[in-house]
Amino acid sequence: MSKIALVTGATSGIGRATALQLAKLGYQIIATGRRTERLEELKEEITTVPVFTLAFDVREKKAVKEAIASLPEEWKQIDVLVNNAGNAHGLSPIQEGSLEDWDAMLDINVKGLLYVTHEVLPQMVQRKKGHIVNIGSIAGKEVYANGNVYCASKHAVDALSKAMRIDLIHEGVKVSEVNPGLVQTEFSEVRFKGDKERAANVYKGIDPLVADDIAEVIAFMVSRPAHVNLSEVTILAGAQATATIANRK
Repeated sequence: MSKIALVTGATSGIGRATALQLAKLGYQIIATGRRTERLEELKEEITTVPVFTLAFDVREKKAVKEAIASLPEEWKQIDVLVNNAGNAHGLSPIQEGSLEDWDAMLDINVKGLLYVTHEVLPQMVQRKKGHIVNIGSIAGKEVYANGNVYCASKHAVDALSKAMRIDLIHEGVKVSEVNPGLVQTEFSEVRFKGDKERAANVYKGIDPLVADDIAEVIAFMVSRPAHVNLSEVTILAGAQATATIANRK
């Protein structure tokens, strides 16, 4: 029987690449995100396995609950959950920060991860089988100037991943965490409110990671034998040493 993987934030970047990689492994894909058109494009691109799409915002607790509950019976036994949906807004010192930006980061990066996990986890526990992969960040391992609330949100993902692993150790559910460094996706454009030039400068002078690099790590994680849990990986570009130190040419 084919396994099922649910990927949040599958409309772009790491989430989209992960859905494609897991489909190559034979997983049936539940792709979720806010942009229906992009979900449909992804569904058309994946031709080797069945794909089911769910359009919702992970920030909306009721919408998350209703979306997961709406899955047909044959799609409800989710084997892998990839909590990828996340965002960064702004890069300002704490005294200049935007409350709206803070809410967006905490609501998506932390509460959204919890809302989706809360709805998917019960069937994993019941079956004593499942694997949750949380997408953290190098920002969840160290704090950098002007990163304040974003770093706090990713530190929360790190803490939740460790705590979930402890809580679920007797339930047959694996918990893994992937912490990317500089990955060139739409991420920086969102952070800088569509300022493409400023976003491009984040990666200037280095060969950054791409979404497929992270997706390949996730695919490797979930394809390990039952007795192996690759619990945590931090993956940086070859030219990157820390969140803020890189060898720029």
